[in-house]
Amino acid sequence: MINVLYIHGMGGGGDSRIPSILNSFFRNGGECGQGDVRVVVRTYDFDPEKAYVQIMEWVEELQPKLIIGESLGSIHAIRISGVPHLLISPALNAPIFLNALSWLTLIPGVSRLFGRIYKPREGDRQAMDFSFRILRKYSAHRKAALSNSPARGSRDSFIAFIGLRDHYRRSGVVSIRSWKRHFGDTAVLYDGIHFTEEEHIHALIIPEICRILNMK
Repeated sequence: MINVLYIHGMGGGGDSRIPSILNSFFRNGGECGQGDVRVVVRTYDFDPEKAYVQIMEWVEELQPKLIIGESLGSIHAIRISGVPHLLISPALNAPIFLNALSWLTLIPGVSRLFGRIYKPREGDRQAMDFSFRILRKYSAHRKAALSNSPARGSRDSFIAFIGLRDHYRRSGVVSIRSWKRHFGDTAVLYDGIHFTEEEHIHALIIPEICRILNMK
């Protein structure tokens, strides 16, 4: 069994859409070649320090051949060294915004307001705690992740898929310029949105998974 560890984005979880599509593809005979591929996705803590401990335990357990990170989960994925990385809509600058928002949570009621605005769907989903204590940790989390970038000497492989109609590009949460600064010209730009349409998952993501896993 070939394990691929999928790290979901903010408010995602064990029943996130994209890993479900990937697993359905591989389970139904859509194999890249010999061997079975299993995409493992688990719900992790919103506190980035606790999440890092959880995810590293999963890496030790699963020994994945590929790490996939989606949106804010891309920061967690990048932080893992010694394995190929595939990033979907990488929100490299989201921790900057979360750190800035942390000061607003000192105003009474603001944390509860953020919790209502960004309430995840029902199901196996990440519970979010918009407290000052947790949001302030995201700046150091981003710094630790980018220390594993090619710009800082990492020899890991990275490829990102960024939709040209991703609405988070307007705010800079998702930034092609930031990606190039840290990872070079390794982003695939396509006519899609932040929540990658299924047609692009089949046309772009799955073939790249197969290429990385050296399956024909």
